[in-house]
Amino acid sequence: MREAPSIVIVHELTKRGAKCRAFDPKATETAKRVFEGNDGISFESSEYTALSNTDALILVTEWKEFQSPDFDEMKSRMKEPVIFDGRNQYNAQMLQTAGFTYYQIGC
Repeated sequence: MREAPSIVIVHELTKRGAKCRAFDPKATETAKRVFEGNDGISFESSEYTALSNTDALILVTEWKEFQSPDFDEMKSRMKEPVIFDGRNQYNAQMLQTAGFTYYQIGC
């Protein structure tokens, strides 16, 4: 977590008034310490509950758990099916065909 891009992203978004929901299958306890005092972030118990009623997903990790998600489930939970993929894990054409707005922003 020490140099994780999520730190800058979450701090900037919450500073501007956004509410962030986070899920990390490995580093939640560490993240809770990193974001201690930031009332703009909450930590969820699963990747799908983190998406409930959201405007967008920002993916900045390559954990195996996120490589083959249920895109229909994701879309059904989100207010807006928008994905910012900081790791370019997904197929842009497939997601656009499925009705997502998809931005590839990583290396």
